Amino acid sequence: MESTFNIKEFLGALRKRLPLIAAITILFVALSGIISYTLMKPIYQASTQILVSQNVTSVEDFNTQSIDANLQLIGTYNLIIKSPAILRGVIEELKLNETVETLNERITVSSTEGAQVVIVDVQDTSMQQAVLIANTTASVFQEEIQNLMNVDNVNILAPAEMPINPEPIKPDPLFNMAIGAVIGFMLGTALAILLDQLNTTIRTEEDLEEIIGLQVLGIVSTMNGNKDLKRTAVKHVREEVVEDDEDEKIQASSNPKIGGSY
Repeated sequence: MESTFNIKEFLGALRKRLPLIAAITILFVALSGIISYTLMKPIYQASTQILVSQNVTSVEDFNTQSIDANLQLIGTYNLIIKSPAILRGVIEELKLNETVETLNERITVSSTEGAQVVIVDVQDTSMQQAVLIANTTASVFQEEIQNLMNVDNVNILAPAEMPINPEPIKPDPLFNMAIGAVIGFMLGTALAILLDQLNTTIRTEEDLEEIIGLQVLGIVSTMNGNKDLKRTAVKHVREEVVEDDEDEKIQASSNPKIGGSY
């Protein structure tokens, strides 16, 4: 007989293993919270906005062609900001104890399509250091771009500032705990299914038919309280023996003796 998936049996198996699933889920949530609050370092982010525009002296000089030229340069500027020429200058100016590659990994340069603004985001375990690196990167780029491309169309629009109460962007403990709950529930469910599959106990008539290949004709139900039944049966037997003895005594006393004395 081919085994088929029974959703009722599946839910029943999960219901029996519900304490195990709940325990594993709670364990993963707790581990995620502990790791997020104690082991993972908070990461802060500072942003500096750079405006790409020519220094115009009159309204006539400010036309559509100059705007289009600035927009075309933004893609190039995004690459130049993260180039070794700029980052090496930032490391030397701030005397950072890191390489160009590690600093490059912590800097993100982005721009909105159609806008003349380039945003430099810097991540660091210290908010103060992140602000310092972001502003220094913008100032070094503003100085070096004049020598690299012989242009003067870069201005710092909004430097990064130190907030009063800085909040880290990561880790997010609640998000990590939610992910831990999902992973714990999935692992607990998988473990419950595995334990149910490894259990070879015959539990239903279908299991017996699948093993022996014969149809089950009848079922003998189990009786609870066998010890009480045995004690009651023994008690009844003893009462019957006592009653028989008493009947024999009464019968013997009522029968007259034969050949009595004169």
